[in-house]
Amino acid sequence: MAKVLVPLAEGCEELEAVTVIDLLRRAGIEVIVAGLQAGPVQASRGVVLVPDMTLDEALTQEYDMLVLPGGLPGSDHLDADPRIRELLIKMANSGKFTAAICAAPKVLGSAGLLEGKDVTCYPGVLNNADMPGLDTGQAVVQDGMVVTSRGPGTAMDFALTLIENLTDRKTRDSVEAGLVR
Repeated sequence: MAKVLVPLAEGCEELEAVTVIDLLRRAGIEVIVAGLQAGPVQASRGVVLVPDMTLDEALTQEYDMLVLPGGLPGSDHLDADPRIRELLIKMANSGKFTAAICAAPKVLGSAGLLEGKDVTCYPGVLNNADMPGLDTGQAVVQDGMVVTSRGPGTAMDFALTLIENLTDRKTRDSVEAGLVR
């Protein structure tokens, strides 16, 4: 069974975090939700999310994918955390998936994982001049082991893409059918 880490920072976008966690779990994927600090995390719209454990506890395990929810200032907090940057680089160097949505692709960029990649993000987060492969008109963009998505409205498509990468098309279709979209 695939195992995914979703780190939560204060000010994350709750729609993105909860959609990813929920849909991946519906697909039978083990999802570990880790707070940057101990205790509940208040998301950008005031929803309080309760992580399974702290990031320090989560870092004792191995993962097939790291998924970064967006939102502000949540993405800024992820970007400022050296543990996140170190884990992103470790995952990329191990041939594992890294994924980010909304403002969080900038965290991948700061870690040097977007150079020469096709990506998307929330409009204005990344600059086309610095990133020729940027296309904010796309809901989800996958380039190798890097998956990015545009924002809260694309969270379901993003999560379904992650499911397909971690399992197969049949599982993705089954989860999507249950959503009655």
